[in-house]
Amino acid sequence: MVFSSINPTPEQLENHYKGYGRNDYLSPITIKRYHEILDSFEAVRKTNRILDVGCGIGYFLDVAKSRGWEVYGTEYTDSAVKICGDKGIIMHAGALNPQNYTAESFDVITSFEVIEHINTPNEEIARIFSLLRKGGYFYVTTPNFNSLLRYYLGPKYNVIGWPEHLSYYTPKTLSALMQNHGFNKIWVQSTGISITRFLTSRSPQTSKNPEEGTEFVSAHTDDEKLRTRFESNALMALAKKTINNLLTLVGKGDALKGLFQK
Repeated sequence: MVFSSINPTPEQLENHYKGYGRNDYLSPITIKRYHEILDSFEAVRKTNRILDVGCGIGYFLDVAKSRGWEVYGTEYTDSAVKICGDKGIIMHAGALNPQNYTAESFDVITSFEVIEHINTPNEEIARIFSLLRKGGYFYVTTPNFNSLLRYYLGPKYNVIGWPEHLSYYTPKTLSALMQNHGFNKIWVQSTGISITRFLTSRSPQTSKNPEEGTEFVSAHTDDEKLRTRFESNALMALAKKTINNLLTLVGKGDALKGLFQK
C-alpha cells in the first residue's frame, strides 16, 4: 500500500480545497457513462436511495435524480454543499458520518476519485459498509498507481501530489481493502491512458491541478477529442474496448474502477 507519511492539518486541507473550481466541464460522453453505470445499479434498486461520497457539484447525482433516485451527497466546502442543495440533493458537509443516516439504508454508495484524498481508508470503507444494505453496491474509482504512465513519468507523474492525494491504489490493494471489510468483488477494471495527463505531467506550466476546473477539464483537451472520435466510430470503439481489456488484464491502465457488493 502506497501512502503519504505526512498528514496535512485540517487547516491545510481546508485552504487547499477552497481553491477547487466549481464550474468544471461536463462532457456529454461522461453523462452517457453515468447512465451506463446507473443502468447496472437497477439490479439492486430497492430502497431507491443512493449516496455519492465527495460528490463535487453533483453532476452524477443530477443524472441519478433524473432517473428517480433519492439522492444524497457529501462535500467539504460550503460552496459545493450549497450548489448541490440548490439542485435538490440532500447534503451533509464534511467527512462521511454514519450518524447522519439510517444504518444499512442505501442501495448504492459511490465514490468517484475520492479515496485517494483520504488518509484513513479503513475507517472510510467501514463507514460505507455500515450504510449499505445487505446486497447493496459500492462503486469506486481512483487513479491506478501501477499505471503505465506512472512507470514512464516517475516523479513527474502529476497524480502524485500532496496534500491532494494521500493514498495510492493498485488493483490488488483496492480489492484487498474492500474484501478486508466484508465486500465481495464483482469486478475491478484498470482502463485508459490519458494523453492530457502525460502532457501536463511533462510540462506542468501548461495546466494547474487537473481537478481545479482549468483547461485540463474541457472540450478542447486531447483526451476529450479522442473520446469523441472513439464514441462516433464503431471500429474505434471496438479498438478502445480491446485496449481496455488488455490494460485490465495486466493492471496497467490509468484509472481503477471497482464494483463491490455487501
